[in-house]
Amino acid sequence: MGRRSERARVKQVRPRKSRVGAAFALLGIVAALAAVGVVGGWWYLFERTEHGPIVAGEPVTVEIPEGAATASIAMLLVENGVVPNANRFRLESRRAGADGRLRAGEYDLVTGMTYDEAIAALLEGPTIAYVTVTIPEGYVIEQIAARLEEQAGIPAEEFERLAHAGYAEFPRDYLQGAFEDKLEGYLFPKTYRIVEGSTARDVIEMMLDQFELEIASADVDAARARGFELHEIVTMASIIERETKVAGERALVSSVIHNRLEIGMRLQIDATIEYVLPGTRFRLTYADLEIDSPYNTYRNAGLPPGPISNPGLASLQAACEPADTEYLYYVLTAEDGSHTFTETWEEFLRAKERSKEVFGQ
Repeated sequence: MGRRSERARVKQVRPRKSRVGAAFALLGIVAALAAVGVVGGWWYLFERTEHGPIVAGEPVTVEIPEGAATASIAMLLVENGVVPNANRFRLESRRAGADGRLRAGEYDLVTGMTYDEAIAALLEGPTIAYVTVTIPEGYVIEQIAARLEEQAGIPAEEFERLAHAGYAEFPRDYLQGAFEDKLEGYLFPKTYRIVEGSTARDVIEMMLDQFELEIASADVDAARARGFELHEIVTMASIIERETKVAGERALVSSVIHNRLEIGMRLQIDATIEYVLPGTRFRLTYADLEIDSPYNTYRNAGLPPGPISNPGLASLQAACEPADTEYLYYVLTAEDGSHTFTETWEEFLRAKERSKEVFGQ
């Protein structure tokens, strides 16, 4: 009995040794796997995912497409040498709360940026250079073209060509049937921030968009109720813009235009003739009044065939909402540009004499 027990104890010891060895072997395997994991993790987050060394500080332009996912952006940055590892960029983007917030556009970056620097740049958005150009109210196409060429480097010739191409180049409903296919009247005057490198077409589209935005705030329905179409409203506004220097007189000049049109009286407005005459002048001559042009409102009844300038919102509103007067005449009587308005011819002649006293003509 004792010997059997002894043999049994020996048998029980041997499996214990094999278990210890197995445990050590298992630990070795785990350690090896851990080492592989560490090396793999290091490679995953720190090794460059594209071959080739990065020379830090080299300028590079990167275009981030609209709707690009962070993974796609990361690969673009790696391919251009901005950051070394796409996976690390994705991880850092998540940690920064930037995943899904990186902005599309063209970026001027440099190679060898830190992940934080690259993420910050893409969160801020592309650096865009602008040129600020002010287009005054009452400018005509040629004046706008000249200013854009001078201040934004946009060729005047190209701008004028497109501005005389009308609906064929800019298919917006209200441009159909514009006289001589001109965009005159619809190139809204204001101060624009123009992206450097913009084309004449880009600027015209911007100005037409602005016109649509502005005209929506004018009471066009009131003018239409009087029987006027949008093209006629803009034409009236363009006359008001060229005829007035004092803001408070816009609605009064508008009332004269509306009153004359209502009774079939010719407008006889100097600004419509000046539109087709070269240069500028203080007063028209009798010869000027006989010029053969559809814009000559001394010879032709009704409105001219199209706008004679590009009016601002105040003049558009005045065209839609004239003052309630019986005025049929006005004449410049003060050096600040203000007029005297009259209902009768006799009152007009007296006001005209006062004008001669002020201006000596």
